[in-house]
Amino acid sequence: MPVRTVVSWNSVISAYCRSFLFHEATLLLREMRLLGLDLSSTTFLSFLSTTPIHLRQGLSIHCCVFKLGLLNTYDHIPLANAVMSMYIRYGQVHEARAILDSMHEISVVSWSTIIGGYVDTGNVDKAFSMFNRMRTISTINSDFVVFINLIKGCAKQGSLMAASSLHSLIFKCGCENKDPLDNLLLGMYAKCGDLISARKVFDMALVKTVFLWTSIIGGYTHMGYPAEALLLFKKLLKTAIKPNGATLATILSACADLGSLDMGKEIEEYILSNGFQSDRQVQTSLIHMFSKCGSIGKAISVFERISDKDLAAWSSMINGYAIHGMAEEALGLFHKMLEIKEIKPDAVVFTSILLACSHVGLVEDGLKFFKSMQKDFGIVPSVEHYMCLVDLLGRAGQFELALKTIRVMPVKLQAQVWAPFLSACTKHCNLELGELAARKLLYMNPGSHANYVLMANLYTSMGKWKEAAVTRSLMIDRGLVKAPGWSQVEINGSVHVFIAGDRSHTQSIDIYKKLEEINLKLAEAGYVPETDTVIHDLEREEKEEALKVHSERLAIAFGLISTEAGSTLRIMKNHRTCVDCHSALKFISKITGRHLIVRDGSRFHHFESGKCTCKDFW
Repeated sequence: MPVRTVVSWNSVISAYCRSFLFHEATLLLREMRLLGLDLSSTTFLSFLSTTPIHLRQGLSIHCCVFKLGLLNTYDHIPLANAVMSMYIRYGQVHEARAILDSMHEISVVSWSTIIGGYVDTGNVDKAFSMFNRMRTISTINSDFVVFINLIKGCAKQGSLMAASSLHSLIFKCGCENKDPLDNLLLGMYAKCGDLISARKVFDMALVKTVFLWTSIIGGYTHMGYPAEALLLFKKLLKTAIKPNGATLATILSACADLGSLDMGKEIEEYILSNGFQSDRQVQTSLIHMFSKCGSIGKAISVFERISDKDLAAWSSMINGYAIHGMAEEALGLFHKMLEIKEIKPDAVVFTSILLACSHVGLVEDGLKFFKSMQKDFGIVPSVEHYMCLVDLLGRAGQFELALKTIRVMPVKLQAQVWAPFLSACTKHCNLELGELAARKLLYMNPGSHANYVLMANLYTSMGKWKEAAVTRSLMIDRGLVKAPGWSQVEINGSVHVFIAGDRSHTQSIDIYKKLEEINLKLAEAGYVPETDTVIHDLEREEKEEALKVHSERLAIAFGLISTEAGSTLRIMKNHRTCVDCHSALKFISKITGRHLIVRDGSRFHHFESGKCTCKDFW
């Protein structure tokens, strides 16, 4: 070109930047300066907007535009915003704020940028402070992006009061019923624990997209209402809207939480008939669902048919083996995964590996993996890793090493690991260390009813009825209520839930008749009740009667009268199964010839022919 204008130079620089050729673009910039050409904000916008520059390079550009005085006029606001965005991208919100404070004219984009920066770095209070400051300027009106950032901030903070106030303001500004605001508002309320408001947003939405359906289903799932999530999914299938991969992954998670294998199989059929076989997120969710519903064989089949397995798929299958007490298979699969160079284990995988070791008492292996994840993979142990390790050491009776582990871990994480330590003390009848753990728990987390229950169980296991009663009284005095234990069994797609001594079921008479028949056969088979597990100070006969009507026994009795002989029964529990029921279920599996799969609060037990896969170590 015989004549090159500034526009020509800027066009070529922009082209280089869009092609990520930062060095070539920089050389052209230097040549422009040597030729004495007037550099404009457009020249620098190419660097800041299209090229993923490093912070050091961004600092150089900031210095250059500052010297040229390109940040202080209204025409150059887009450049100032771009510099602010560059700093925020690297978490330097303070530097971005300094630019905002120095601007003579501030646009709504400038405000949105700094508010979003504060939200991204977790300083939600500061984001709202800047929002309030923006609102005091009469020439500035809140826009769509500002509300999106603030909604994300409320969701991150979990403040229901702030969420409600923001929603009211959005309504006043006439921005309600706009996609994606409806979806974000719904998610915000769900994150704040207010499913009622989330459902109102969903019901009032003029257009219900698949994303809105997925959000409300996910809200119910993550808040612990899987049954309601399944009802919504069935309602979705009756509309013209088709679920996407995220919807299916979410509802499979609900099936896993509920333990609904029948519904999970129906969703698998939908997946196969609607072309989601190649969706790795969906396939990984299937592995998780089948594992949590007690069908480890189906989980393995899904895993094996995935041709291009990613880390999530490997991790889900390893965790499936772990929760079923199949430590050898979990460790074998882990070593097989390590042979793939493109896949590196993360913190989640190591949690599953430590869990697998904990469920079968592989102390040396557990210690080796705990050290390896830090030394070989640079993974900083989280509270989940420490809990697994302390549980492993405690259940193996290595209290000294377990205590050493607790004392070297960060103090802020210790509150949660004392619980598995106390549970191990109960198992090994170690009163001294158990009381130490109980004191730590009640001091660090006095508002948890589970800690009082663990402490009472410790005293009960050692026959200290007075101390156990005092502990339960303390819990009641603090207004804490223990969640009742329940067991459920799924028959022909319907979930039936039982609590201890339950007589509310429509077939209660037949259930108790079957239970009495089982109890007679148990006595003939040599079963002796473990009355020490009864938490109240009763006579032996009363204790034995109390044990006979535990929730899992009622669920099994109902399953026996409702299914064909020889079929597998799957029982889901919310609490850890007691020692006596564990013993009784081994006998029941033998005298009935049934395969009993029980998922309790921590793992799966497979009872078959009078034996359990946990080998009495749980």
